[in-house]
Formats: sequence, structure tokens, C-alpha cells
Amino acid sequence: MTDEKKPKEKVYSESEITEKLQAELPHWRYENGWIRRKYKTHGWKSTLMVINTVGHLAEAAWHHPDLKASYAWVEVLLQNHAAKGITDKDFELAKKIESVVQWQPGKEAGSLEGTPQTDQRFAYVKYDD
Repeated sequence: MTDEKKPKEKVYSESEITEKLQAELPHWRYENGWIRRKYKTHGWKSTLMVINTVGHLAEAAWHHPDLKASYAWVEVLLQNHAAKGITDKDFELAKKIESVVQWQPGKEAGSLEGTPQTDQRFAYVKYDD
């Protein structure tokens, strides 16, 4: 086995990050060297489910975000520590997190109905739409 070095990842400039977020991840923002997104939930149980979802996706991707959480929200912060900035890894993981956390099966054709948002006992994420 050879010890080949990976090519250096492109680190995006602040203007490139802002442009990419506006075009591809409109609910995410760039602040203090991180791309970040706060997901609002209906309570602690839902907050823990979002944390576990993000954790699973991050571990599978081998790219690990920082998380902040409280009773009814989770904030995801992404930055490529090895590259010391924002790279394609951050954008790709943000897109995957966004697609899974914001998934609403009840709005798709099919037998999966989604969580009932009108019954607070079962409400999950406070979706963007």
C-alpha cells in the first residue's frame, strides 16, 4: 500500500460561500468561518431525533459538524477543520442533512403519511414551507 497524499481541497472564499448558499442552501448562512443552519422542532424528543439524524449522516460521510441544541432547536455548524475553511465536503453534507431533516413524506405520493403537524403529541420538525 502506498502513502499517497490527497490533492488539497478547494477552500471557498466568503463571497463564493455566500453565493453558493443563496443558490443551493437558502436556509443556511455563513458566519464566523462556519456554514450553519438552525432547525426548529416541537420539543426535546424531536430535537434528539434531529441530532441523531445529523450524527448518522456525518459519521457515514466521515465529516463531523459541531452541534448546538436546546429544547426545541438544533443548530448545525459545518467547517472542514483539516482544510481550515469551507469546502465541497461542507456543502455536500449540508445538502444531505437538509434533504433528510426537511423530508416530508406526507407531501409525496405514496403510503407514508408523515407526522401529524396539527397534533402536538406527534409533531416533529417545524418545516420551512
